[in-house]
Amino acid sequence: MVRDRVPAASSGGKAAKKKKWSKGKVKDKAVHAVVLDKTIYDRILKEVPTFKFISQSILIERLKINGSLARVAIRHLEKEGTIKRIVHHSSQLIYTRPTTAE
Repeated sequence: MVRDRVPAASSGGKAAKKKKWSKGKVKDKAVHAVVLDKTIYDRILKEVPTFKFISQSILIERLKINGSLARVAIRHLEKEGTIKRIVHHSSQLIYTRPTTAE
């Protein structure tokens, strides 16, 4: 039995066209501060101890600083005693504001 074969070009036309892939959504590149100046330092000292949950990623997102500055700021605040460590797991450090019961 021989079946009649219709060439792909003469069928609907959609199957013959090459699929166009979408470009996808491109996230804008963040421009974060890489040098700690007086205004950023003052914001860190004033705002960060009031956060309920403090981590490197939170500081990066809210204060628009890069990761190394966030780590330095966290270490500085912990040394001063204005924040309290909750978890220290390999590279993820999680802190909170000090409670009044202490």
